Amino acid sequence: MSDLKLLAVDGALSTAALNEGGGYTRPAAPLQSRVAYAAAHVVPRVHADNTPGQPADIDWDSTLAFRRSVYSWGLGVADAMDTAQRNMGLDAAATRELIARSAEVAREEGGSVVVGVNTDHVLEQRISLDQVIDAYKEQLHFTEEQGAGPVLMASRHLARVATSADDYRRVYRSVLESATVPVVLHWLGTAFDPELAGYFGADDWQTASAVLLDIIGENPDKVAGVKMSLLNAESEISVRAQLPDGVRMFTGDDFNYVGLIGDSAVDPGWVPEPVEGAQPAPRTHSDALLGAFAAITPVASAAIQALDAGDPARYLEILGPTEELSRQVFAAPTFYYKTGVAFLAWLNGHQPAFQMVGGLHSARSLPHLSRIVELANASLALENPELARDRWHGMLRLNGVDA
Repeated sequence: MSDLKLLAVDGALSTAALNEGGGYTRPAAPLQSRVAYAAAHVVPRVHADNTPGQPADIDWDSTLAFRRSVYSWGLGVADAMDTAQRNMGLDAAATRELIARSAEVAREEGGSVVVGVNTDHVLEQRISLDQVIDAYKEQLHFTEEQGAGPVLMASRHLARVATSADDYRRVYRSVLESATVPVVLHWLGTAFDPELAGYFGADDWQTASAVLLDIIGENPDKVAGVKMSLLNAESEISVRAQLPDGVRMFTGDDFNYVGLIGDSAVDPGWVPEPVEGAQPAPRTHSDALLGAFAAITPVASAAIQALDAGDPARYLEILGPTEELSRQVFAAPTFYYKTGVAFLAWLNGHQPAFQMVGGLHSARSLPHLSRIVELANASLALENPELARDRWHGMLRLNGVDA
């Protein structure tokens, strides 16, 4: 194999040996030790007007084929989430069509799908609490009709209008009362969306998490799990230890997922710090609902297969190197991580061009993308290394870099 050309921030070129792929195999049976969802992205039509402010024009064949690939590796799909560019180019009409189509594919493939429920179809910037509730319920009921599992995403509308923790309790209480199936609650941090500052009524996670736990405690039969995306392992471990029986913690921490998913399996001596009010035997791992797993699906599957086989050392050997890659993809400004996810999908042959809805493929620099290539190669996350090399070198030449 020929070498990879890499581009530094000062314009200097270097090379790295192109590794062979990981040689991972698809699971012969459903994954057992962890529940894992890959938060999937969308692929636009190459010839569409993929420029800022234009409606999303989706390449449905590529978009849905990617979801079928995720299912083939034993993972579930989390769809119409922030990874799919909610609030960053994916308009309301495209979101509804994505949910309907993705739910249909899940039924065809026998896969598990959960989808985002938000208030973002409402165009007004400021609406009342009652209108927030109605907007949530409208999307919730549409999702239930499609047969997908709902994920109640954090609402910008609610963040703007709420004046106290009681406002959050009121909204979530009303929405959960109307749910006909258990939902996942999503706590998205400001690194992903600065407009969500003070969500659940406080800027510090300790105070806000108490409100979240109150909401769950009032409605334990209506909450299937919590997805925490604060990029703060301490907060996730604390909340996880206090969840009622039957409520899962889905890590959304793309910086620290290896330890959070592995925990006591990776380190048998690991015991969480006792938390006041925690259940007697706090769980020692999180499940997963991660944008990172859309970028490294075969690697994630192989790692969980290792846990299923009772081999935590192999789990760590496989998944551990991907965390540095994920930290690069999710580097500040973190909300542009979607560019890295789509870039890796293109390198791995899951879409015909490196394009994104709303022109977001321009959100990262060539040196940033070069580092993604370098780390994906090092962590064996390139599914077809020769294809990835050829596409990357062609991109460099297109941009005037001698590759």
